[in-house]
Amino acid sequence: MSAVEQRGTVVIAGGSGYLGQVLARHFTRFARPVVILTRQPQEPNAFARFVQWDGQTIGPWTRELENADAIINLSGRSVNCRYNEKNRKEIYESRLRPTHVLGQAIIVCANPPKVWLNASSATIYKNSIDQPMDEHSGEIGEGFSVDVCRQWEKTMFDFPLKFTRQVALRITIVFGRGGAAFQTFQRVVKIGLGGKMGPGTQYMSWIHEDDFARAADWIIEHEVLKGPVNLASPNPLPNREFMRVFRKVCRRPVGLPAPTWMLGLGTRLLGTEAELILKSRRVVPGRLQATGFQFKFPKWPEALQNIVRGPAS
Repeated sequence: MSAVEQRGTVVIAGGSGYLGQVLARHFTRFARPVVILTRQPQEPNAFARFVQWDGQTIGPWTRELENADAIINLSGRSVNCRYNEKNRKEIYESRLRPTHVLGQAIIVCANPPKVWLNASSATIYKNSIDQPMDEHSGEIGEGFSVDVCRQWEKTMFDFPLKFTRQVALRITIVFGRGGAAFQTFQRVVKIGLGGKMGPGTQYMSWIHEDDFARAADWIIEHEVLKGPVNLASPNPLPNREFMRVFRKVCRRPVGLPAPTWMLGLGTRLLGTEAELILKSRRVVPGRLQATGFQFKFPKWPEALQNIVRGPAS
């Protein structure tokens, strides 16, 4: 029996969405029990047992943390919206409150989880085209999105936990067939709008869903990993190349470009922010690679091919 198979329960807070299901399927394949903390009551499925919580107050759900191998917190409303006052408040509160109550719950555990993985975002780094951003040399940016990440990470690390290792997962865009990011880009390409977006020089950082789950598992197993860890492919690429590959794999030879002014107008009409497309994120997984993690899909063409058509025969 492997070391992974010998280990215990993984609790996933806010795990009823896409990323939580990706993780649940992965851990279940290795016979590791999964508990998902969710605000909406749900029936158990083949991958997880669901336990209700409100993400704000201590309750019976805290028993699930006792003797757990890991707690992974993915709570937080989508940032795919306009950054008005109401949405900004909800973005902050939906991240900070669950993180804070998890810290409170871990403190009072008799046998707390061995490790706490808390979601963050690779958007914490500054806009960068020329310089790759790893956990050591990467420069933190400025603005609303960055401040959300700063406070999110600070909320976790402010808890002085003696027996629980703490890791901030600086996650890039996760691509998989069931994910909103892939489905959105695929729709754009299929209707003929898959050209470069804005200048096309801004970098796209990404990770295949299999590597996202494997990396989370790797972090749980490797006690040397604590603090911020980038979850990103080692090969970010400019938007124009990212879209060229998307068109090729989807067999759409032509794609109209979207100038910056058009993106600004279009995202406003769609109720979202152009920053999500135009910010250059050149993020690399320095700490994962330093500990020996091997990516199944380190390059975008092979990753996208796998997502669109499945494994090569």
